Amino acid sequence: MKNYAIGLDYGTDSCRAVLVDAATGEEIASSVQYYPRWAAGKYCDPALNRYRQHPLDYVETLEAAVKEVLARTPGAARRVAGIAVDTTGSTPALTDDRGVPLALLPGFEENPNAMFMLWKDHTAVAEAAEINALARAWERDYTAYEGGIYSSEWVWAKVLHALRADAGARQAARSWVEHCDWIPALLAGETRPGSLRRSRCAAGHKAMWHAAWGGLPPEEFLARLDPLLAGWRARLFAETFTADQPVGALSPEWAGRLGLSTDVVIAGGTFDCHAGAVGAQVVPGAFVRVIGTSTCDIMVVPPDELGDRLIPGICGQVDGSVIPGMVGLEAGQSGFGDIYAWFKRVLEWPTRRLLAGRVPEALLEEALDRLVPALSEEAAGIPPGESGVAATDWMNGRRTPDADQSLTGTIAGLTLGSSAPAIFRALVEATAFGSRAIVERFIEHGIEIREVIGIGGIALKSPFVMQTLADVLGMPIKVSRAGQACALGAAMFAAVAAGVHPNVLEAQRAMGPGFARVYQPDASLREIYDRLYLKYREIGNVLH
Repeated sequence: MKNYAIGLDYGTDSCRAVLVDAATGEEIASSVQYYPRWAAGKYCDPALNRYRQHPLDYVETLEAAVKEVLARTPGAARRVAGIAVDTTGSTPALTDDRGVPLALLPGFEENPNAMFMLWKDHTAVAEAAEINALARAWERDYTAYEGGIYSSEWVWAKVLHALRADAGARQAARSWVEHCDWIPALLAGETRPGSLRRSRCAAGHKAMWHAAWGGLPPEEFLARLDPLLAGWRARLFAETFTADQPVGALSPEWAGRLGLSTDVVIAGGTFDCHAGAVGAQVVPGAFVRVIGTSTCDIMVVPPDELGDRLIPGICGQVDGSVIPGMVGLEAGQSGFGDIYAWFKRVLEWPTRRLLAGRVPEALLEEALDRLVPALSEEAAGIPPGESGVAATDWMNGRRTPDADQSLTGTIAGLTLGSSAPAIFRALVEATAFGSRAIVERFIEHGIEIREVIGIGGIALKSPFVMQTLADVLGMPIKVSRAGQACALGAAMFAAVAAGVHPNVLEAQRAMGPGFARVYQPDASLREIYDRLYLKYREIGNVLH
């Protein structure tokens, strides 16, 4: 009996695979494989905000992760009914007319502009500004369902920037593909731009796709944006598909590589945060936070409740992008865990500089790994507002509300008495204040938030961060029990596509993991955090 599903979750640093019982959601085996080229720092330049990933990192880790979960479970290969994929996004790549990413072609193997442009790549700030200016001047605003502000994190800005920057890539490119669409297409053996099935989630939230204007923005709009885009719309797509729908069956090539059969169903692709919300059992009224290097915030609303309302300054509202039949709302922060990691690197520098080669490497790494937990412990003992240090959370720009990737972060109120734990506390509070700004934007526009659900590594492993977030929001936060909620959500989509469950809601009920704990807000801190939040906004207004 085929009753297993495989969920593949492509994050910023690694590919994670889970093998689950498709009937119950029980995790049978899991594997995490890190991208080797990314880990070596290749193709990226943080000073230029350039973050690129080689498609071979995706292919190699996919094969290794799936093989490992199957090897850990004797007989599992015969029981796999479906595979589904989620990825970061918008993470597009230029392709040739066969849908092959340019970096897999001779002569482009080491060209960053031929690779996948990671979500956090902000090289296209100028292009995003041009899209916004044209959208405002056009008779129809094609950014309306994407919060009314187009971001440099999204596909059209990135594609245009790569075409402008690289004549060789420009000459070879005939189309583009999102990472979340390419992997399912690769597994199913059909990557041609006109044939592969495109994700409703990716297209609706990041590519200005909407049924109201027949799909992507019209040829006239794209050609006016830049003549380099003339003719591209005709080579792309008009239809999109929800992630519970099959894109095909596993191709003979990939069946052989993975040790699976060709009757394994491949589900449509989606973004990690949307799959994570499904894995966390999102329902109307729940505000799901996927908390990692950045955050993605997801809600679902029945169409009749949302009506004609448009929520400004978010990352879009798309019918079926999370749960088919409901409108998915997306928001998020461009920096969250990345901000803590940045501060850790700053503090590490003198230690590495002075002790590298003088103490055993393993001992040095062990000590540095304890840095953030130690900072958290000390920072938790500092009463809110006591240190006078305040910060904003825009070290990687601002995703929402009101995307602006040109913004930078700040730390204010420093004195000669300011300590590392006090600064760390201010950074944690800043990320919580950024979260509060998102919540307030939804509430201002009539979206009811009845509960907050946290998933991801920070939600499970950082009590200080999560308690601060609960205190700042003034809301309880439930933490999903799933260690790999995004991969589990993908597995739910696989189970539906393979026919194990009739729809996503039924898959959630049967396969949902429940919750590990609940963080309750401290009501005595509300007035203090209200005051600190106003200070956060005042600093932000000066910067903006």
